[in-house]
Amino acid sequence: MGLESDAQGGPRHPARRTDAAHNRARILAAAQEIFAEKGLQASLDSIARRAEVGNATLYRHFPGREALLACLIEELAQAALEAAREAAAGEGDPFVAFSRFVHTLASRRIAAVCRLPHSGPDEMPGPSSRALERVEEAARRLLERAQAAGQARSDLCVEEVLAAVARLSRPLPGVGWQATDLFRARLVQLYLDGVTTPSAGTGHDVLTAVTR
Repeated sequence: MGLESDAQGGPRHPARRTDAAHNRARILAAAQEIFAEKGLQASLDSIARRAEVGNATLYRHFPGREALLACLIEELAQAALEAAREAAAGEGDPFVAFSRFVHTLASRRIAAVCRLPHSGPDEMPGPSSRALERVEEAARRLLERAQAAGQARSDLCVEEVLAAVARLSRPLPGVGWQATDLFRARLVQLYLDGVTTPSAGTGHDVLTAVTR
């Protein structure tokens, strides 16, 4: 059996495909960190340096900022939607389900880069904006379940929750990701404690449930 051919008609080696996939993953991981730290207008050069790839490699995978951002947002949105489905299906307690989803948004740095809630179509490419709308709607459904059960403040809106989690998920100036990750779960839980009602249980109980 012969080797599969690439677009130029030459043999496509499995090792090269593996290297390309590895580089793509490194670029996306670096972009997630850099965009979270510096905003969506951070230089692509800085992303290439963080990923430890050349600029040519970055542009070979993503021809520009919009393409990179669209791919990253779509991947993060899909991860968030899957987390929402798992939280809703796996928890009978509505507030624990909501809390589990919020902790996932923070721990996987989804909220940090997605800038949830998004500010409109001018901020994101069209497909990315629609992906974020789906995430917001999934979060809204989980929050409304907790509110209907009397476990979350009735005056709370999902935009406020997502904005708070986005802020708590990003490193402060001069603070690296390691320190941010160390305290992130505790800080997110302290925020969630502030939006619960007495029937939702203590923060310790909820944190234990969502991290078990």
